Amino acid sequence: MSRRKKGRSADESNDIDLTPMLDVVFIMLIFFIVTASFVKEIGIDVNIPEDNNNPPPPDAPQNILVRITADNQIWMEDRRVDERAVRSNIERMRAELPKATVIISADPKAHAGTYVLVADAAREAKAPNVVLAPIKQ
Repeated sequence: MSRRKKGRSADESNDIDLTPMLDVVFIMLIFFIVTASFVKEIGIDVNIPEDNNNPPPPDAPQNILVRITADNQIWMEDRRVDERAVRSNIERMRAELPKATVIISADPKAHAGTYVLVADAAREAKAPNVVLAPIKQ
């Protein structure tokens, strides 16, 4: 006589029930989807003006030009300026030209951090407008 219980076949007793394992996997999947944080990348919005080959009228207001070279050097009035002195130079030039727009002419190879440093210095100097004008190659 065999020791098996009546009513069960040999195949049924060796099967593994996968339902609890699938339940756990789906619960973990739902947990990770719900708790995942989606990060929105923050960038700088750049509005590049269209090309205009017309010369400005003679009574046009003067602008303050800040040039950033490819090796991240800052130039104002044809002289190199230290990054710590940008704000004071812009404030000095704004005293002479109170309604002047600060134009930052940046080389495409320059670091974005240098542009942000100059733009922040211009805003701290209370410049009414700060414009990015990239150098074309």
